[in-house]
Amino acid sequence: MTISILLADDQALLRQGFRMVLSAQDDLTVVGEAGDGEEAVRMTRLLKPDVVLMDVRMPGTDGIAATRQIVAEVPRSRVIILTTYGIDRYAFSGLNAGASGFLLKDVVPADLVAAIRTVAGGDAVIAPSVTRRLLETFAHRFPDGSDEDASAATSDVLAPLTDREREVFVEMAAGLTNSEIAVRLTLSDATVKTHVGRILAKLGLRDRVQAVILAYEHGLIKPGH
Repeated sequence: MTISILLADDQALLRQGFRMVLSAQDDLTVVGEAGDGEEAVRMTRLLKPDVVLMDVRMPGTDGIAATRQIVAEVPRSRVIILTTYGIDRYAFSGLNAGASGFLLKDVVPADLVAAIRTVAGGDAVIAPSVTRRLLETFAHRFPDGSDEDASAATSDVLAPLTDREREVFVEMAAGLTNSEIAVRLTLSDATVKTHVGRILAKLGLRDRVQAVILAYEHGLIKPGH
């Protein structure tokens, strides 16, 4: 199946470069380009691409606000944030707005292509270890989960999960891969994959990135875990 892609960046030269890289792949096709966030939202509504490559800093509606609108209005279109600014406030803001991944603009072509395929397949493009480091950078934004209200909120959030699914959730949120979770909990890789799918479905999460954010927000994972 062909993966459709929308390019959103205010620099035409960068859009052209990305188009050349992606068009060389048989399973990828660029269906449109946008020069600002407002146009990106409008074209996503119209074209419903599988993946949107979204620049952060654009005139008018920026990439973060555009991502939030796209996630709310066109949930089938998944967003990958692109920036030159590294793991900073833009990364967290983009992921918190609902993006499924975060890449630097100097990403090598092979990694960009792999990221698009990964996100189109329903997973996150950020490796768990990178996600963990990113969120630890912003851990001061999250509650520490030490008070009774926070504990009660955590219990409510995880209420749909079985005891085993809670164990898998905590390990997943700590940044472990499926294989690492399988070793830690003495399960098969296939069983872990099944648990992960059920956890995401029960908690209404799109991918592992959202699972990590949820865990930090409710104090289940702390910096240095």
